[in-house]
Amino acid sequence: MTVSMTGFAARRAQGAGHGWVWDIRSVNGKGLDLRLRVPDWIDGLELALRGELGRAMSRGNVSLSLKVARDGMGEGAEALRVNGPALAAVLAAMTQVEQAAMAAGVTLAQPTSADVLAVRGVLDTSAAEIDTGPLRAAILADLPALLADFAAMRAAEGAALQAVIAAQLDRLADLTARAAHEATARREAASAALREALARVLENAEGIDETRLAQELALIAVKNDVTEELDRLAAHITAARALLAETGPVGRKFDFLMQEFMREANTLCSKAQSLALTRIGLDLKTVIDQMREQVQNVE
Repeated sequence: MTVSMTGFAARRAQGAGHGWVWDIRSVNGKGLDLRLRVPDWIDGLELALRGELGRAMSRGNVSLSLKVARDGMGEGAEALRVNGPALAAVLAAMTQVEQAAMAAGVTLAQPTSADVLAVRGVLDTSAAEIDTGPLRAAILADLPALLADFAAMRAAEGAALQAVIAAQLDRLADLTARAAHEATARREAASAALREALARVLENAEGIDETRLAQELALIAVKNDVTEELDRLAAHITAARALLAETGPVGRKFDFLMQEFMREANTLCSKAQSLALTRIGLDLKTVIDQMREQVQNVE
């Protein structure tokens, strides 16, 4: 089943005294580009998430957002701590200032606890002293459910892509068959014209090397023959249908195959020597270009 690189999933969960909200989305990309916005106060979380995401998908520009908060509180509230040494230093400094003011006969307003907490360093908002291991484990245990929803959407998008690409391959097969029919009719007419031209030249010319002339005419006929291009187009169609039936990532293989499709269509047009065949070649190029746009979304 073809998988699309376009997808979205969101999820809410809770555990270890916290609640969190996931948001993951992706669009097409040449490789796997992971962009994570997760709390940096949960030790080792981002590294673990990158590893899991790297195993779950192979291509796409993926953005993952995770917001975590203690139950009933805002994000990061659990990390508020009073820095004891800093508080002691501030109180000692305040005592020294008060004593100096008294000695100078200056009366100072009594500071409040909020004033003390406002001093930088007294309120420690770091998570260095908090064991975030249980929370990290709970979050990682919830990740598979999010990735399952995400994969389901990418698979649904892929199924729609597969239907479109399959229809385009059917169209290419029909055009290739029409080109083969037209090439056969053109070849018979071209051969007859070459034979007539050769006969006229031989009747009205003396000293011409008949063997060399026949070789040159045969070379022209070979250069105008599109059998090889049509055979390759048919082979590419078979290969593309086989890729649609695979279960793993096939996007890069499809990208390469689109280049081969277009190369054969271009050569067919250059060799056409026929208005009808040229029109078929242009139709082939149009369908190939449309299919290439769809293939850009295949993982």
